Amino acid sequence: MKAPQPWDEQVSQDFIDYGRYFVPERERQWRIIADLLPYFEQPGVVIDLCCGEGLLAQVILEQRPGCTLYGLDGSPEMLHRAQERLAHYGERFKAVQFDLLDRSWPPVDYPMRAVVSSLAIHHLEGLEKLALFQDVHHLLAPGGVFLIADLVEPAHPTGWDVVAKEWDLAVQERAMELDGNLEGFAAFERMRWNTYRYFDPEDIDKPSRLLDQLKWLELLDFVDVDVYWMRAGHAIFGGRVIK
Repeated sequence: MKAPQPWDEQVSQDFIDYGRYFVPERERQWRIIADLLPYFEQPGVVIDLCCGEGLLAQVILEQRPGCTLYGLDGSPEMLHRAQERLAHYGERFKAVQFDLLDRSWPPVDYPMRAVVSSLAIHHLEGLEKLALFQDVHHLLAPGGVFLIADLVEPAHPTGWDVVAKEWDLAVQERAMELDGNLEGFAAFERMRWNTYRYFDPEDIDKPSRLLDQLKWLELLDFVDVDVYWMRAGHAIFGGRVIK
């Protein structure tokens, strides 16, 4: 079991350095999320919840030129990297310090067409996720979408073993693709990053079952709730607002 570890700036730096190895099919996930966004015939706002260094935001800003994107994150280093990366988009990108547990959302322009989040919401407990989903439903304009890319909890112990192995395999494949060696996977093992192999209920990773989260979305009146991609315990899912 790994010792409880808060998300801090060292963890942010580790993810900046090694995220390209650790996240299965990372670029494909970005493309899928961007493809699911509505087109912006009129100006609209996207929130990237826990935007990290701005990699997903960059894809969205490129593919949806009518949008303004607010990148929210709790890490100063991540926000700094995002501002550097996206500076050429000018006022279309706005970086905002944000605590995922804080329900007092920062003021943004409207209408809000989408809220996206990658590898962040699994840090919340189940009821905290439900409260976040409710907040997002209230924020979104009619036709707006909520898209989540995240770790999910397997429903059975056998599933934990399977996704742990599959995540190892995905990182090994990625390391060989990028570098022709397994040094990226060695870092993955050294940092004990595989939640499904080194899970500690007291740690910062608190994945919830995918089925539960889909039910929560429907309970809160999201429509067209669906799963769009899944591999190695990582899933992209979400829904739409018609209020």
